[in-house]
Amino acid sequence: MSSEALQQLVLDTLDGQGSIKDTRLLVLPGQSEPATSHDSQITILGALNSLLSRDMIKYDSHEVISYILSSEGMQIAREGSHEARVWAAVPTKGQGAPMTPAQLKKEVGDATAKVGQGNAFKQKWIAKEGDGLIKAVDSIKDVTQLDLQEIESTGDLKSGERVLADLRKRKLVVQRKGQWFTVHKGVNFSTSTAKPETDLTADMLASGAWKTSTFKKYNFEAEGIPPAGGALHPLLKVREEIRNNFLEMGFAEMPTSSFVESAFWCFDALFVPQQHPARDLQDTFYISDPAKSLPPEPSYYKRVSTVHEHGGYGSTGYRAPWSHEESSKLLLRTHTTASSTHMLYKLAARCRGEDVEGDENEFTHGARATTAHGEPVSDDGFRPAKLFSIDRVFRNETMDATHLAEFHQVEGVVADKGLTLADLIGFMRVFFKKMGIEKVRFKPAYNPYTEPSLEIFAFHPMLDKWVEVGNSGMFRPEMLEPMGFPKDVRVHGWGLSLERPTMIRYGINNIRTLLGHKVSIEGIENSAAVMM
Repeated sequence: MSSEALQQLVLDTLDGQGSIKDTRLLVLPGQSEPATSHDSQITILGALNSLLSRDMIKYDSHEVISYILSSEGMQIAREGSHEARVWAAVPTKGQGAPMTPAQLKKEVGDATAKVGQGNAFKQKWIAKEGDGLIKAVDSIKDVTQLDLQEIESTGDLKSGERVLADLRKRKLVVQRKGQWFTVHKGVNFSTSTAKPETDLTADMLASGAWKTSTFKKYNFEAEGIPPAGGALHPLLKVREEIRNNFLEMGFAEMPTSSFVESAFWCFDALFVPQQHPARDLQDTFYISDPAKSLPPEPSYYKRVSTVHEHGGYGSTGYRAPWSHEESSKLLLRTHTTASSTHMLYKLAARCRGEDVEGDENEFTHGARATTAHGEPVSDDGFRPAKLFSIDRVFRNETMDATHLAEFHQVEGVVADKGLTLADLIGFMRVFFKKMGIEKVRFKPAYNPYTEPSLEIFAFHPMLDKWVEVGNSGMFRPEMLEPMGFPKDVRVHGWGLSLERPTMIRYGINNIRTLLGHKVSIEGIENSAAVMM
């Protein structure tokens, strides 16, 4: 049945009768009975609203309460009530042995025996004889079945509200609100269902058809379609939470806008040997144009190249030829530690005797250095610092469930005098606990620029295994002393990916569903706020 056919029926009926007193009296196209059902009235409502939008009709709604049978009610309407089935199952007195409760359950089922036995006793349809049950009357009238059959056919019950309330209490019927309509002619009444135009097109203007066309009235009071609001990616939610954790702990955020770095700041200044496999093409993305960086400060560059090639500061160095060409290559940074190195070199400026002004807010709260026991020491230009950054890094890695070629690194640096490895482990536990990660393990590792070094593992409940989430250690003297730091300065450094904690927090077991073309937009919109 098409909407147009139903609209035409309404218009023709109005044209012939002047009004429609009750839409339940309409016989819909293709039907032989009046439209008394709830579904039929919903169909009629759609046609009425379409005609109303064109001011062809007006209608009034009338509410009606009806009842439908529940699944249990439909079963009783077909097979009889529980008490009637119990009465039918037990024997007549003198025509067999009384039926025991256990036999009754086996005959009619547990549910029917439990409900029907009590109701049958209440109706005095059955009686006890010894340990069994027998019929107490020769015939019964199953009123419950008759009432439900009446409701099934008419949607109502003549017996009244008290019986209906009892049937609702027994969950045999369900109340349903319905509606029917009274329809009158509108100001634009016509028996034609031709729809008015909704758009003024270029063809109408060119042909002049707009002059004879009927246009749909514009509703200036109608609400527009709500615009889809933006949604923060889960990574940004976790990033903001981690950033707030750092700020609460007194850290200052480092500038990390330089995605392109020189090999000197990314590797050499960190005391990474120029022959290290991490500097190979299969691990690092190098820039082809321009291919070379500007030179760093000459004296610092000289100190770094010397400690690499010949040693110094208590180290024998790598005893390998130094390559200026290798040091000046440009690349996409493989870690944000390149930015940390810039900041540490800037932090050591006063230790080198350089006059630096206006950087008081770059390194936490400007506290003075202390010894391991907390006593003030002589001013050698050193200031303790707590720095962090969260930004993007790039590595030429094969993508799998836990690795991407482009990801985010969370990095922290703590510089002070008298720091130990125990301080680093303790701080890591506090830091990860604030992130909601209670199960943390540390494993000894090797890094060219930290000694000692520790890998950090967190338990992933979805993968049901320990997952590496970061690396940490204490920066080597070969890195710190060429910058100009005093010998007793110790620097903690650690880095972890932003993606791994996000996967743990949101129960994601494949990093490719967190970033990239497989990401669900709906999943991003519905992702919960993160509270570590």
